[in-house]
This record gives sequence, C-alpha cells and structure tokens, in this order.
Amino acid sequence: MIRYQLAELNIAEAFFPMDDLRMNGFTSRISAVNALADRAKGFVWRLVDDEVDSQGALNLRPFDNQNMLVNMSVWDDVQSLYEFVYTTVHAKVMSGKPAWFSYLKSHNTVMWWVKSGHIPTLDEAIAKLELLDKFGPSKRAFTFKDCYSPQGQVLSWNAPKKECA
Repeated sequence: MIRYQLAELNIAEAFFPMDDLRMNGFTSRISAVNALADRAKGFVWRLVDDEVDSQGALNLRPFDNQNMLVNMSVWDDVQSLYEFVYTTVHAKVMSGKPAWFSYLKSHNTVMWWVKSGHIPTLDEAIAKLELLDKFGPSKRAFTFKDCYSPQGQVLSWNAPKKECA
C-alpha cells in the first residue's frame, strides 16, 4: 500500500525588510515557532535556506517580488498540520499578520499529498499554488477549507478535531 504525507506551502508579502524593526514582532518569534514545529506531532520536514538556521527559509526568494516570503513543510496528515497552525503559539504569532504582511488576492497557502519520503521542491510547490489559483481546490492542490484525501475524496472540515486523512 502506498503511504502519503501532506506537503504545504504558504507565502506572505512582507511590508518591510526582515531586518526592519517593524517586523520584530514576527522575526523575533520565528526560531521559537520553528522549534515548536520541529517537535510537533506529525511533523516530518520543513524548508530551510542554505544557512540552515532556526530562521527557516527567510533568505529564499523564489518569486520576482523580493518581499514575498515562503514557508514549506511536510506533515504526516492534515490533522497534525491543522493542530500546529491553529492550536499552538503559531496562531497567536500569526494574529499579528496584518501588521507585517499584505493581503494577497490569490491563495497564500496550498496543500497536496506526496508519497511518503518525498521532499517537494520549491518549483513543485509553486506549481501547486498556481494550479490552485488557476483551477481552484482539487485533489491535486487544496486548502483547509476544501480538503481532499490522498485518494481524492472531498473531506468535511467542519469540526476542529475531525480527521481529514
């Protein structure tokens, strides 16, 4: 039986450079949030830049817009990612998002299933984001709002603790 894990990419357009003091509420917490993710139930892998530090991938700029930041990770299942995003200090930190990041008209998060052990590339992730923006949620690229199983079934996500994998 083929096993799958959940890959996710999220992007954000910063108002200011990362070393700007106005970004301190975000940048000063990155190491702690990443360390929490690294220890979270269901966490598999996260993208880091060449400097391989606890700041993650802040130095990577795969888009023409140099203010666009990326974060990418792999999880055992949707529930594990959901719990990390919405029930840990991550949620408290991201409540400050309007002060640091612009509102994007396109999707800022995409999720998709990968075979267990596969580490997605940024190009792969960006292609999934473009797929989501162009065609909407599907079994190939989706969001928490429109969740799919590895087999392509639409799954309800009404209850915070409902299994989605």
